[in-house]
Amino acid sequence: MITFRVGDIKKLNDCLKPFLDYLRSADVDDDVVFDSRLVSCELISNVIRHLGEEAEFKGTLDADRIVITVSSEGTDCSKLKAGLPDVLAEGGRGLYIIKAICSGITSEGCSVSVSIKRRK
Repeated sequence: MITFRVGDIKKLNDCLKPFLDYLRSADVDDDVVFDSRLVSCELISNVIRHLGEEAEFKGTLDADRIVITVSSEGTDCSKLKAGLPDVLAEGGRGLYIIKAICSGITSEGCSVSVSIKRRK
């Protein structure tokens, strides 16, 4: 399991690097590593941008899937609900994309956990 906390979008790539290296070292398909990075960045940046808080990341890998959990200590996470965005909207696409890529999405309070099927 890889864990970290980040509150600055500028540090996001540096924080995610050990997780992505971990996936690559476990021979995870490059497309799945890309999807994992996309999902992680969207979830983390949503916490930082919309809640103005530090995000806590946990990433695990098992034989069948990658599980990514991003949480915040915030109390009002209603801003992070995803629906189908308007075609011309400037925002709202990130969570919609996450729902399209992931399975097993669960949320409780300000914590979202998603799983991505691991291809071999």
